[in-house]
Amino acid sequence: MVAGVGESEMSAAEAVEMVPERNADPLEHVDYRLAETAEEKDEIYRLRYRAYLREGAILPSESERVRDHYDDAPNTWIFGVHLHGELYSSIRVSVLTSDCRTSPSADMYGDVLHPELDQGKIIVDPTRFVADPEKAKKFHELPYVTVRLGWVACGHFNADLGLASVRPEHRAFYRRVFLQQPMAEPRLFPGLLKPVGLMAADYPAIRERVFQRFPLMRSSAFERRMLFQRSQPPRQADKLAIAASA
Repeated sequence: MVAGVGESEMSAAEAVEMVPERNADPLEHVDYRLAETAEEKDEIYRLRYRAYLREGAILPSESERVRDHYDDAPNTWIFGVHLHGELYSSIRVSVLTSDCRTSPSADMYGDVLHPELDQGKIIVDPTRFVADPEKAKKFHELPYVTVRLGWVACGHFNADLGLASVRPEHRAFYRRVFLQQPMAEPRLFPGLLKPVGLMAADYPAIRERVFQRFPLMRSSAFERRMLFQRSQPPRQADKLAIAASA
């Protein structure tokens, strides 16, 4: 999905095409940070802008930031992935339930997702994956480390479906890593210039297969709580917290 003005940011699309060099522990120096303050979020919005602009996914804007109302939704978590104190990448995770249906994919693909939510399913919708290209060259596992957050969310919230909104040419990465299959054909999101399609996987059914192939995707209950526990949880998110503890 994106990159920045000049040559400083790379797109997630470019990042996922890189062949990772296997480190003994790719997470050793990774610091996942939940963006909660205005300053933390603004740094990520600026990274998004540079990334999407470089990829040609958006038009230039005076604000030089990419944000939307989903960023403020109570069922949304925005993460920065830091190494050695520097922001390397970011991803946004939205959690959908029958009572909480706010996310980009729920609005764009409502015809296929709302029937799933009507059945009481829990769906994890990761979006806004962006990465810094120069830093990604130093850390080839960055795409895997970043998209891992969506997978960890599936475990924490007991998800039934894990989603990915991607361009057709990047389906292979998500099919290979998360065994996801196309769920809806590409559509054009508001504000973007390139259409993306919806992929999905039955998390409970394929979880162990993914763990066997990519042990990096495993997480502890402690890590999951630390990642998704807010300092001041929105009251509307109470039901999500209950689902996570079930």
